Amino acid sequence: MNISKHEQRVLHVLAQGGAIHFKRAASGKVHAITCFTRDGHVLTDCTLPIFERLKKRRFIRSNGGKPYRITHLGRVHVRPQLDNR
Repeated sequence: MNISKHEQRVLHVLAQGGAIHFKRAASGKVHAITCFTRDGHVLTDCTLPIFERLKKRRFIRSNGGKPYRITHLGRVHVRPQLDNR
């Protein structure tokens, strides 16, 4: 499966323990997101279109209104990088 560089970067941050916090509009659709690393820094590469693509491919999921986290399928598709722990 073809995954862009920005999508890989977001999946990598989520695999290390990051999360995507979101805000919903009155219609119930997500309209604002912020991707946090496990250290609390904000990842600016995570935009709404990238978020929608990851969600559509089922690489990320939210349970019970909590922040979005990586799924097992997302972990399988993320490429390893040197700073993995």
